[in-house]
Amino acid sequence: MFIQTEATPNPATLKFLPGRVVLDEGTADFRDAEAARAASPLAGRLFDVPGVVGVFFGYDFVTVTKEGADWQHLKPAVLGTIMEHFMSGHPVMAENGTGAEAPGSEFYDAADEEIVATIKELLETRVRPAVAQDGGDITFHGYQNGTVFLNMRGACAGCPSSTATLKHGIQNLLHHFVPEVQHVEQVQAG
Repeated sequence: MFIQTEATPNPATLKFLPGRVVLDEGTADFRDAEAARAASPLAGRLFDVPGVVGVFFGYDFVTVTKEGADWQHLKPAVLGTIMEHFMSGHPVMAENGTGAEAPGSEFYDAADEEIVATIKELLETRVRPAVAQDGGDITFHGYQNGTVFLNMRGACAGCPSSTATLKHGIQNLLHHFVPEVQHVEQVQAG
């Protein structure tokens, strides 16, 4: 098994491509070891690697966020953990495991439903594919008084360039297609 790695715009996060499907649908984001162990055998094992502070699963990739340790020392342990997991045949997620956002956590006024539908379509077709290339994900959280609230996950969470991505990239894109959008803000996934 050969696992490719790619740098991300976030220097604390590296993207691992195992050459197979990681999650059939959706994404999963883990920011603490306890939640990871309960939801995913793979995420739990990755948190056992000293220095790992975040794990994110996309369709065909795993991003790992580190703290402190040098990638030069951490990368072989992460590669070995991912390889061992996939070679074992164990599932990525536990039977009832989830690292996804809880349904119903969105907020917006019913009168803004058409605006929100357009925002979600733009995020799905133009924004999310681009940030997945960088090992992350951005999801809709809410819309209120011209402000769009987004969750940034995976490599996007804590990325030094995330503010520029939000303010100059996503905000300009959304405002171009939906003039009612005046601001875009990041919310902390909780």
